[in-house]
Amino acid sequence: MSTTPDPEPRAPRPALVFDDPLDQQTSDDTDRGWGDRPAGDSAADLKRFLDEKPPHHL
Repeated sequence: MSTTPDPEPRAPRPALVFDDPLDQQTSDDTDRGWGDRPAGDSAADLKRFLDEKPPHHL
C-alpha cells in the first residue's frame, strides 16, 4: 500500500487549432482603417498636425 497522496487533477490544456490564421479578420481589416478619425473638427486636425510635425518642418 502506498502512502503518497493522489495527484490533483490538472486543468485541461487548450486544443491545438490548425486553421489558417489568414482567414480570420483582424482589427486592422475593418472598414475604418488605420488612423482614420471621424470627420468634423478641423481645429483639432490642425492641432494634431502641428503637434506631430517633425522638428525639421518648423
